[in-house]
Amino acid sequence: MIIGRETEQQTLLSLIEKQESQFCVVYGRRRVGKTYLIRETFNYSFTFQHTGMAKTSKKGQLVAFRDSLRACGLAKCKTPQTWKEAFEQLKLLINQSTDAKKVIFIDELPWMDTPKSGMTDALENFWNGWATARAQKDIVLIVCGSATSWITKKLLKNKAGLRGRLTEKIKLSPFTLGECEQYADVAGLGMTRKDVLDTYMILGGIPYYWSFLRKGYSVMQNVDELFFTGNAKLADEFGALYATLFNHPENYIKVIESLCRKKCGLTRNEILEATKLQDGGTFSTVLEELEQCGFIRYYYSLGNAEQGGLFQLLDNYTLFHYHCIRKNAFSDEHYWTHTCLSSEHNTWSGLAFERVCLQHTSQIKDYMRISGMLSNVCSWRTSKTDSHPGAQIDLLFSRADGIINLFEMKYSKDEFIIDAKYAKELENKLSVFRTVSRTKSAVHLTMLTTYGVARNQYANMLMQNLTMDCLFDN
Repeated sequence: MIIGRETEQQTLLSLIEKQESQFCVVYGRRRVGKTYLIRETFNYSFTFQHTGMAKTSKKGQLVAFRDSLRACGLAKCKTPQTWKEAFEQLKLLINQSTDAKKVIFIDELPWMDTPKSGMTDALENFWNGWATARAQKDIVLIVCGSATSWITKKLLKNKAGLRGRLTEKIKLSPFTLGECEQYADVAGLGMTRKDVLDTYMILGGIPYYWSFLRKGYSVMQNVDELFFTGNAKLADEFGALYATLFNHPENYIKVIESLCRKKCGLTRNEILEATKLQDGGTFSTVLEELEQCGFIRYYYSLGNAEQGGLFQLLDNYTLFHYHCIRKNAFSDEHYWTHTCLSSEHNTWSGLAFERVCLQHTSQIKDYMRISGMLSNVCSWRTSKTDSHPGAQIDLLFSRADGIINLFEMKYSKDEFIIDAKYAKELENKLSVFRTVSRTKSAVHLTMLTTYGVARNQYANMLMQNLTMDCLFDN
C-alpha cells in the first residue's frame, strides 16, 4: 500500500496515455521510496526491468543486464561485450513483446555508468536513434537513481545527445508529517501525534527508516534500537547516504559539518573559509546538489536580498547524526533513553523542531488559511550594534495583506510557559525588527509550539498561538 504520492502516481500513469514515446526520470535521495513507487504504480508488471549494481565493473554490469533480459523473456541471449550490444538485445526483447505499451524500468541507472563504459552513449543511441523513431510510438522508458550528481549532470542538465530528451521528471520528496502519521497508523505502531513528531525530528520523512520501527516499542526504545545497539540497523547510514548520492562525498560532508556549527547558517564565503574548499563551479555544484536533495536550504533575510543569502542545515537525520549519534562516545546501547533529560538533548530538540517547522511552511499556511494569498516565506537577522542587541528570526510570513507573521518556534513536552524573562526577550526582538527592517506592515507575533502556550499575563502579547497540529495539516 502506498502512502501519499498521489500526484506522482498520476504522473507515472499518464505516461501510458501519451501519444508519443516517453522518457521519464525519477530521482531523489537514498531510501525515499523511488523504486517502491514505480513498482507499485505499475503493479510490478514491466516489459523489461533491471537494477544496476553498486561498485561493480563494466563486465559485471553487462552480465547482470543479460540476466535481466533472460528473466524478461529473451531466452537466447549472449553476454554483451558493450553497452551498444546490450541495448541492441533490449530492442529484440521489445520487438517480440505483445504489450500495448512497452514499459522499460531501469533502476539505479547511475551505477551502470562505470568509467569509460560508454553506457550513456549507448542509452542516447537507443532513445534518439530507435525508441523515438518507432512508428508505433509505444515506448515508456523510466529510469531511476539516487546518485543526484549523476542524474543532474547526465540527464537533467545534459549538454550532449540527451539534452532536452526527457519528457517527464519526478523529484520524489520525503514524507510530510501527515503522511508519516498515516504510515504509523497503517503499520499499527500505536503512536500519538507527539510520538510521530519526535520520530520525524530524527528520521525525517524517509519511508525506509520508518519501516524499521517496531510495534510495542516507545520512541526512545526504537531510537536506541535503530542507532545505538550493537546490531543497530542504521548505525552506518550516514556514510552510505552521502556516498550513494554524491561523487566525492567528502566535499559535501565538509560543507555539512561547517553548517552544523552555526544555527542560523553561513554565507557562501563563510562556508569557503570554514571548509578551505576552492571557489568555483565545482563548489557551486556541491551547494546546489545539497539543496536539491533537501539537506540544506538557501534563504534571504527579509529586505536584504541584495546582500546575499545564507545556507542552513535542514536535514533531520544529518542534524541528529552530528548532535547526538557522534556524541555517544562510550557506545552506550541505551544512549537515547539515558540522555533524554540532558541539556544537550534539549538543545538538539529545539533545533530539530525548528527544522520540522521550516519543512512544513505550506502546511502552516494552509492551517492559517492564507495559502491562497501571496506571502513570502523568509528569515531575518541583524547583527549586534551599539544601539541594539541584534536578533535572529528563523521564520517570517510577509503577506500581501500587509501583515508579517513573526514566528517563535519552541519545542516543549507540555504547554509552553512565557515567563517575564522570555517576554522581555520577545519584546526586544519585536522592537529590533520593527526598527531595523523599517517595515510598515503590522507585525503579528506568532508562537508555534508542541502543545500551545499556557495562559498567563505574558501570553496576551501573542497574536496567534499555534500547536504542532498545524504541521500535520494536509
